[in-house]
Amino acid sequence: MAAPADQRIAVPIDDPNADTEWNEILRKHGVIPEKPPSPTPMIEEAILEARRLAHENRLEGKDLDELDELEDEEDEEFLEQYRQRRLQELSSLQKKSKHGSVYPITKPEYSRAVTEASQEGPVFVNLISSAGNVESRVLSQLWRQAAQEYGDVKFCEMRAAQAIEGYPEKNCPTILVYNKGDIVKQIVTLMTVGGVRMGMSEIDKLLIEVGAIRDNDMRVMKRMRDAEEAEEERITNKGIKSSSDRPKRGDDDDDWD
Repeated sequence: MAAPADQRIAVPIDDPNADTEWNEILRKHGVIPEKPPSPTPMIEEAILEARRLAHENRLEGKDLDELDELEDEEDEEFLEQYRQRRLQELSSLQKKSKHGSVYPITKPEYSRAVTEASQEGPVFVNLISSAGNVESRVLSQLWRQAAQEYGDVKFCEMRAAQAIEGYPEKNCPTILVYNKGDIVKQIVTLMTVGGVRMGMSEIDKLLIEVGAIRDNDMRVMKRMRDAEEAEEERITNKGIKSSSDRPKRGDDDDDWD
């Protein structure tokens, strides 16, 4: 008995994406879809572009002393362009650096020192624990370092209980970021930013997030590069130590003599 005209016949297909003559025939007749384009060329192009950008930006974040050390390695004209850019950045930072330390504030000063001051740029407030818990001490130390490095940004600090009556100690420290008179960012305790291991890189990210500095700020770039170099050195030293810890060939053979 003949098969019904509309009955579909099962066509054997091992791998629809394989480059075989059989699959080409099936694609031609619409039995299987066209093979998707290979991502390899796009991946290779992305890698080449990343390498090109890395090469072009290899001097980003280097200070003037570090640039001087590269005189024998880099093209003088290219190096001079970066020197001039660094000088301009330093000059701009010096003009804007009008703070340089943490402002201890009281409740009567809060409106003027924080809310009104934020009309000129983001203001960062650290509400610390009256009991001086560990996280509050960690953030206070980072606050002082950030205020020194980022003299163009205003950092303030006060006891949370003085700012908000009855504010829970368990919520300290609390970071408040004001801009244009409003709170634009709030972080309660350091749980989401590394806890007691919080470092300056988390401060950098916060500053960038709220627009206080640019993501290519020379101070941020230098810290990132220093961290990468430190990690590379750590890995290298770890590899050297692992190699030296292995017993040398022949050491155990002496025991059989």
